[in-house]
Amino acid sequence: MTAPTTAAARSGALRRRMGLLALAAVLAVVDLGLKAWAERALPGTPVEGGPLDLELAFNPGVAFSFAADAPAWIVIAVTALITTAVAVALWRTAPAARRPWGIALAAILGGACANLIDRGLDGQVTDYLHTGWWPTFNLADIFIVCGGLLIVALSWRDERPVSAEQ
Repeated sequence: MTAPTTAAARSGALRRRMGLLALAAVLAVVDLGLKAWAERALPGTPVEGGPLDLELAFNPGVAFSFAADAPAWIVIAVTALITTAVAVALWRTAPAARRPWGIALAAILGGACANLIDRGLDGQVTDYLHTGWWPTFNLADIFIVCGGLLIVALSWRDERPVSAEQ
C-alpha cells in the first residue's frame, strides 16, 4: 500500500470516528436539554399525553432503580467504566464496521454519556417519560435500548463489526 493511500485511509477512519462521536454528543446534548427542561417545567405538574405522559422523577440507581441504595460514587464509577468500554468499542470498530453498527454504538454511547453526566451532577438521573405501566425513563434510556436492540438484530444477520486494528 502506498503512503498516500495509507494517509487517505487514516483520514477516512478518523472522519468516521469523529462523525460517530459527534452523533453521540448530539444525542447526549438533546437528552440533557430535555432533562433540564423537565426539571424546570414538570415539578408537581405532570402533563398527560395519552399512552406517554411527562412526569418528573429521579432515579439514584441504574435500570429499574437497581442499586438505588448503593453509594453514588460506586454507581458513577461502574457506569463510567461501562461508558468507556462502549466508547472504546466505537473507536476501534468505526473505521471497518458497517454504518448501522456505528450508529448503534453512537446511540448507546450518547445515552450512556447523558445519563452519566446527569448522575454526576447530583447522584441521580432525571427521568421524565411515564407510561403508567413501566418505570419512568428518559430519552437517553431510549437511545441505549434502541442501540442495543439494533446490535442484537445486526448480530442475528451476522454483520459483526471488525476492529480497525485487525
